[in-house]
Amino acid sequence: MNQDSCENCLKQSHLCVCSELKPIATRLHLLILQHPQEPDHEIGSARIAHLSLPNSTLRVGLSWPNLKSALGKISSLPEPQASRWAVLYLGSGVKGEKTSKTPIQFVNRKGEPINSPQTTDLEGLILLDGTWSQSKALWWRNPWLLKLKRVILTPTQPSLYRELRKEPRRECLSTIECAAESLVALGESPDVKTQLTHPFEVLLNLHRKTRKRSR
Repeated sequence: MNQDSCENCLKQSHLCVCSELKPIATRLHLLILQHPQEPDHEIGSARIAHLSLPNSTLRVGLSWPNLKSALGKISSLPEPQASRWAVLYLGSGVKGEKTSKTPIQFVNRKGEPINSPQTTDLEGLILLDGTWSQSKALWWRNPWLLKLKRVILTPTQPSLYRELRKEPRRECLSTIECAAESLVALGESPDVKTQLTHPFEVLLNLHRKTRKRSR
């Protein structure tokens, strides 16, 4: 790690937002699987999301044999049941007419809409962190993800990245924005979205100021 980097958030000191991080309580456990070559260390959001959510796990790697292995040793969690977990994966999108009244649409293995389960039946949500191709690689290298309920997110607003990062599709958001929108859609307090995206917005504004000074 660079000597000028924060040991907690791993951002460069001028981009550190640790002072903005507040613990956000959620019922659902958030598991973030991060591709080891995820390149955007400056304005990437996975670690900020993890630090903000006590009920979360961040794992870096390419593959794990099953859900239990991906979660690691977390004493506070019961034995994980794949049927009670969901994974957010856009793929080719929803095939057919959406049936959900929320931004989250549950789909079958073919990407076709299915009825949403009771949110209280879910224990956790998995996000894949990386570029579009890296997320796709994580999806295919972990076939046990197919045993989970798959959800597709239709964002309610554009990404806060705006000019800082060109997303391949308009549905693509940062990991922390996906977490915020998805958790609220799955029954968490609406305040979670505001609280979770606040430090990310501060980070992006700091980055913009740095870019202006360097011109």
